[in-house]
Amino acid sequence: MLVVTGAAGFIGSNLVRALNERGREDVLAVDDMTDGRKFRNLVNCEIEDLLDRDEFLELVESDALGDVEAVLHQGACSNTMEWDGRFVLRMNHAYPRALLAFCDRRQVPFIYASSAAVYGGSSEFRVDPACEKPLNMYGYSKLLFDRHVRRRLDRLHCQVAGLRYFNVYGPGEQHKGEMASVAYKQYMQLREGDVVRLFEGSDGHADGEQKRDFVWVGDVVAVNLWLLDHPEVSGIFNVGTGRAQSFNDVARAVIAHHGRGRIEYAPFPEALRGSYQSFTQADLVGLRAAGYEASFRTVEEGVAQYMKQLDEPG
Repeated sequence: MLVVTGAAGFIGSNLVRALNERGREDVLAVDDMTDGRKFRNLVNCEIEDLLDRDEFLELVESDALGDVEAVLHQGACSNTMEWDGRFVLRMNHAYPRALLAFCDRRQVPFIYASSAAVYGGSSEFRVDPACEKPLNMYGYSKLLFDRHVRRRLDRLHCQVAGLRYFNVYGPGEQHKGEMASVAYKQYMQLREGDVVRLFEGSDGHADGEQKRDFVWVGDVVAVNLWLLDHPEVSGIFNVGTGRAQSFNDVARAVIAHHGRGRIEYAPFPEALRGSYQSFTQADLVGLRAAGYEASFRTVEEGVAQYMKQLDEPG
């Protein structure tokens, strides 16, 4: 049995579908289903069962689960604007610590989602403590768990791989609200009108020219599956394209798909000043050195594919 946490969420549901495509239907899906709308992400998935995250944690801590082949931990509090530190630490630090301890006891692979938010205000994005400067509680909680893993990596009895996701976009994120990707938000804006809205310039960048490493969710899933196939590989790795592209690039790709629209720039929110990453670009040296050779889609390629999927009925 394979365990996928956050299975009804964005990346988790794409991962479950990819496992199904491999013929794996023995998937124990775990999620917080307080927002029942997430069920839509699992409708076309084959799973063994769906457990609430707290019920699953009880089984983990009592060692009451049956045979587990691997744990793919995608669940988290992913809201970068969440400042309830106790809640964020419980979800992003204490919870994965319990899962790691379980996997270590059982000697089963543990592949988990970290985040590029650990780099925060850094101008370099290497997997190196010198580059880790989180700007919000979310990024700090992810860094705390990465540090927990680092201290134990040499003496763990299982594969452990932490994946620092950059700006992931793709199908299955419709429930995320303000945390949805800019590509999804712009698609919705053009369904309702003719204007795509971006922020004015900030941190020395011109209007809409803040740059992020936007990565297609299918490419993120591919890295997870590759690690599942290579249990000898452990470590913390960046998962992005290695190419920073502007928010304007995303907007132009969305407009090109619709064949209409224009960009307008809104004042940069005061609430985001000092806690906003105006530039990110994954350093892929570690991932490539580990043996991962597949390419990553550009914004133009990935957004075009995403827009077509969003146009599909249902």
